[in-house]
Amino acid sequence: MSVRNKFLLDPAKAVLLVIDVQERLCAAMDQNALQRLTRNIGILLESANELALPVIFTEQYVKGLGPTLGELRQRAPAAPGIEKLTFSCCGNDDFIKQLKATGKTQVIVSGMETHVCVLQTVIELLGEGFDVHLVKDAVMSRSPDNKQTAIEAMVLAGAVPTSTESVMFQLLKIAGTDSFKKLSKLVK
Repeated sequence: MSVRNKFLLDPAKAVLLVIDVQERLCAAMDQNALQRLTRNIGILLESANELALPVIFTEQYVKGLGPTLGELRQRAPAAPGIEKLTFSCCGNDDFIKQLKATGKTQVIVSGMETHVCVLQTVIELLGEGFDVHLVKDAVMSRSPDNKQTAIEAMVLAGAVPTSTESVMFQLLKIAGTDSFKKLSKLVK
């Protein structure tokens, strides 16, 4: 695989995964960090919508943690939402079916908690041969140390560390288009 294919996103190959950004779990998070997270995931969702990327939401034990935050869910209402009990999304057959049905090979990963569900999912996605782009400013944990340790582990395992703006501009590829004009306003 070439460096370009691994490190640069291609809208024809990419899917956005939003892991477990749920109401009751969000209540346990630092609210300033949560605000940044929801802003960044919102930008990723707007980018996915504009560029016709598939989106998959997952939800861990909805009965206990509640649904995905409404402000995020409303940005991609047609996207599948998959309830799971396994920490890794890959432990859920419905998730694997939905992901494989997209035909995409690049997975843009966002969500929480970084050191639990995100970490386990990323490791398993890498093991399945997917190119994983970990959006560092669109993942969080209750503890910054847990988040940082998990990010380091995922990068060592082969995930590509990235940021919300990098993802957006890699997917856009060129300035001056209607999509560029619409999405670039989100990061000003």
